[in-house]
Parts: sequence; structure tokens; C-alpha cells
Amino acid sequence: MNSYRQPGLVLTDHRFTVPLDHSDPGGEQIEVFGREIVAASRAGQELPWLLYLEGGPGFGARRFTGAEAWLARAVREFRVLLLDQRGTGLSTPANRQTLPLRGGPREQADYLAHFRSDNIVRDCEFIRPQLTGGAPWTVLGQSFGGFCAVRYLSSAPEGLATVLITGGLPSLDAHADDVYRAAYPRIERKVAAHYARYPQDVERAREITAHLAEHRPESAGHRLTPEGFQSLGIMLGGGSGSHQLHYLLENAFVRTPHGTELSDTFQEAMRAATSFAGHPLYALMHEAIYGQDERPTDWAAERVRAEFPQFDAATALAGDGPVLFTGESIHPWHFEVDPALRPLRETAALLAARTDWEPLYDPARLAANDVPVAAAVYHDDMYVDTAHSLRTAAAIRGLRTWVTDEFEHDGLRAGGPRVLDRLLALVRDEV
Repeated sequence: MNSYRQPGLVLTDHRFTVPLDHSDPGGEQIEVFGREIVAASRAGQELPWLLYLEGGPGFGARRFTGAEAWLARAVREFRVLLLDQRGTGLSTPANRQTLPLRGGPREQADYLAHFRSDNIVRDCEFIRPQLTGGAPWTVLGQSFGGFCAVRYLSSAPEGLATVLITGGLPSLDAHADDVYRAAYPRIERKVAAHYARYPQDVERAREITAHLAEHRPESAGHRLTPEGFQSLGIMLGGGSGSHQLHYLLENAFVRTPHGTELSDTFQEAMRAATSFAGHPLYALMHEAIYGQDERPTDWAAERVRAEFPQFDAATALAGDGPVLFTGESIHPWHFEVDPALRPLRETAALLAARTDWEPLYDPARLAANDVPVAAAVYHDDMYVDTAHSLRTAAAIRGLRTWVTDEFEHDGLRAGGPRVLDRLLALVRDEV
């Protein structure tokens, strides 16, 4: 273990060896990384543990600099573990560079089938006794981390003292088709709100889309397409996302000796915003997190999008309607335009065709839950359907909700200590 300091904090890096397949504990092993953080003034004290599970899938835990955001509140009473879920961050990363070590696309897909919330939770339970001496811990799950927390409640509630969830109550039984059928109308509402706030962006988005359709430029090997441009709508799910999108669009064009062109500034910003180089598992596993039966996910977002023709950019350009942005969805074309994903397109197709996904949640066990649980549900959350979340909240015995329109999906980051305070008060019956 390696310990070091930041202002007011002591950090300790932990590396754990866990089975790739927990049903075969003597088989192949992988490494999982976690960063312990404790207030410097309390470093030598016995403190309860709080495990933080990041959103995603496919993102390593946030790298804090000092006691920022919600962490400032957490270290007042907890010893915190920021876990890089398997395949992310420093936990045996899975990407275009490392996955060929597994073999071809079939072997890669079989390997990645072990990277859903069920095995993330098994990793947590494998790690917990090594840190807590067997005591249960508090879990804080943001977005997909909340999905993992509900899996934890379904499979190993004995390891949990308390569960706190922010923007991450999944449907217990929805197929990926149902998830996206609910998502596209939400996204359309977010786009309408953006255009109402910044009406000048309607024509600007049409001009950018038309230019991309005609020229198909590349930036650092990343093909910039109308569909890729539309996917910038993922920004609209965050509290400041509409403003960030507007500022990105205002730099779109420059005059050159060859006429008007897309600026280098815009092209680089679009490439950076749409590249999966830093989080390829998000693209590979995004629909797999909804797989729970013998039906394949089969590129659900792409198929369901055909039910919403207003999202077709060519149709919008042929008429006088606005180009609609899209949101949190993964499509086959992502694996054609992005150099970080291109070598993995066959692997992604095999995951999309997979039919042996096991159920992730146990409704009977959740209905009998006795672990204190509180969840922040964001009104009209663009990423996680509010109606799905509230149905799940009602299905988990004793769960208390805080439904709010004060924050968007990134409320834990934007609201910091206040959000964590509210959830802790709920599970402690202080409000």
C-alpha cells in the first residue's frame, strides 16, 4: 500500500486481486484498484467505511484534489473508498489496446460478459472483509453506481449498513428497448428547452449538420458526422450542459481563403466530447447493463430510434424543422467513426447479440429489504427515467426518496455536501 497526502486528507492506494469469474475462484485473476481517503485529523481513528461507486458504466472513480464536493462531507464521519470498477481506471483496464490480449472478438466478448454490476458487487464483497474486518459498509452509488447498489441489495444485503443512491434507481425488469422508448421523448424535451433558451442555436445546428453531411471531416482520425454531432445532446443532462453546448456551437465556423469552414476549435471540441478513448467500456457495455433475459439487446437504441423519425437529421434538413440532439445512447456507427472503438466493433456486435444474460435484481428480496436506503430522484432526469425510478423505489421496502428538480443528473457533483447531507438525514429519520 502507498499512502500520501493532499490538503487535509490522507490517501492510501489499494490493489486487490479478485477472480475474473467468482464462480471459479481458483481461475483467472484480475486486479481491482481502490483509493482510500480519510481526513488527516482522523487518520488514526476507527471510522465506518463508505464505498463510492461511480456512474457509467466504464468510468473510473473521480480523482479528487483535496476535500472537494461531496467528499468534504463524507470524510467528516467516514473512511471513504473510491473504487475503480473492474475494467476501468487502474482496475485491469479493458480497451482497444488491452482486449486483444484475450484473443479475437469472441474471446473478448466472453471476457467482457463478466463486467456487469453482478460481478462488480461480487468484487466489492470480496474486498470488504479485507478493509472493514467483516463489518458492513455504507455504499454511495451515483447513476450506474446506483444500479450496482440495487444489485448489492438484491444479492448481498448483509454487507450493507446503509445505501445512498443519486440518480441511479434502475428499472427492475425493463428490457433495453423499454429504456430507450422512454428515453427519446425525455431527450426531445431537453432539446426543446435548450432551443427555447438559445433560439440562435436552431439555425446554427442546422448549418453545422449540413456541413458535416457534405464534407465528413476528420479530427485526429475521428470522423465527424451528423449523427456524432447530434450525440452532443448528452451534455443536456447536466446542470450546466445547455450552456456548455451553446458555447461549443458558437465557435463552429471561421472564414478561410477557401470559404467558410468548421473551425479547428469546434472540430477538436466535438472530437473530445464524442470520443470514447477515455471510457470505451461505456460504449461496449452500455446496453448490456439492461440485459436480464434470453432476448439480445440487439442495438436497442438504434432500433428504437426508428420509432422517432423526428430525430433523423436528413429529414430535418430536408424540411425546416430543428435538428434534434440525441443523448445517452450507443449505436453501431460509434464503432465506425471513433478510432478508440473501431478495432472493437465485432466484439460490440457479439455483446449486442448475446442471449444468456442473467437477471440482475431480486424483486422478492428487495420487497423484504431491511437495509436503510435513501435515493435522490431527479425530476425529468435525462439519463435515468423518473417513472422507472419511482416504480423501483416503491418496490424496495423502506426506501426513502428525495424527488427534486433543483438538480439535474449531476446533482451529487453540483450539490456536493448538501445532497449527501439530505440522503444521510433521510436514512437516519432526521427529516
